[in-house]
Amino acid sequence: MTYRVCFVCTGNICRSPMAESVFRARVEEAGLEDRVEIDSAGTGGWHEGEAADPRTVSVLDEHGYRTGHVARQFQPSWFARLDLVVALDTGHLKALRRLAPTEEDARKVRLLRSYAQPTPDDLDVPDPYYGGPEGFQECLEMVEEASTGLLASVREQLEGRIA
Repeated sequence: MTYRVCFVCTGNICRSPMAESVFRARVEEAGLEDRVEIDSAGTGGWHEGEAADPRTVSVLDEHGYRTGHVARQFQPSWFARLDLVVALDTGHLKALRRLAPTEEDARKVRLLRSYAQPTPDDLDVPDPYYGGPEGFQECLEMVEEASTGLLASVREQLEGRIA
């Protein structure tokens, strides 16, 4: 049985595709690529059909992550097929929980940095869009830090499932 994770930020061109790429690499390193499906989306549709921001692609490439992303908007109907919806900041968390058709679906939404160890005081991954390259590097570091704990959590969820 496949465990499905979707990362969500505002426009799906910076933070969420970065988280998708990093987490996909972690899942592949763990040998779980046949059991975990990863994608991303935005709370809005402003960039639907566009590639990831070139600065996102650049920082991912510099660190050896694969990219190949097309932006899309998160749809409430997706909750039914997803096991976990990972918000990149508290604004996304609130928006996604409002979109959730049921309380069970709302409980599927978690903040990415809640998986970081130790858990930071500020759980938001700042939006690098309006800044320079250093913001994209900082975003990558936060995503990488949280991905280890997220992978551990997903492994735990997979333990009781039939492969």
